[in-house]
Amino acid sequence: MNLKSPPRHIAIVMDGNGRWAKERGWIRIKGHEQGAQSVQECLTACLEVGVEYLTLYAFSSENWKRPQLEVQGLMLLLEQYLGNKIEEMNRNGIRFSAIGRLEELPRSVQQCLHKAIAATAHNKKLTLTLALNYGSRNEIVDAVKVIAQKVAHGTLDPKSINEELISEHLYTAGMPDPDLFIRTSGEYRISNFLLWQLSYSEITITPKLWPDFKKEDLLAAIEEYTSRERRFGGVQ
Repeated sequence: MNLKSPPRHIAIVMDGNGRWAKERGWIRIKGHEQGAQSVQECLTACLEVGVEYLTLYAFSSENWKRPQLEVQGLMLLLEQYLGNKIEEMNRNGIRFSAIGRLEELPRSVQQCLHKAIAATAHNKKLTLTLALNYGSRNEIVDAVKVIAQKVAHGTLDPKSINEELISEHLYTAGMPDPDLFIRTSGEYRISNFLLWQLSYSEITITPKLWPDFKKEDLLAAIEEYTSRERRFGGVQ
């Protein structure tokens, strides 16, 4: 596929793993395991067309409410994925990143995250970001607290607070806002994901469950995105 203007940044809510497993009479973690293969498919597609940033909603701050066995399985799966993929990410020029309240994750997961981030920091072709223990309202609250502290300490003039400054205090500081937002499983919700950053993102909803979302599905979404006219509130 030869695209003149692919999206720089794609954000995806990877929804439907549990339902995919349930339809097959399997435990939910099997759906998450299969979903990891879809991550690989999307990475391949992004590298193929020149997408620079891929941000995936992997574990929300609300997901702790899920059954303990499933949460433990997700954390173990994350550790295994990162441990097995560092060499491949380096080979493909993929830089790994993570956003969220990472300090609240299990210590072993934090260690794996720090190792993957450090080991791939020099890569420049594609940045893969996992949103972990992430909630967009928490992100905005955390940013406001830091800004308020700077104002209180006299290091920041309240008159200088604008959209750019707020963006610089979000977890995603330094990243462009997503051009394309995708949600699988047919749900029409943002689910507390990148509320600030998605202001002008193009949205694609697919009925496919995440484990069934493959390279060709992402390429089709990217191709459809390139046919849209983005006006950012203006008139063309």
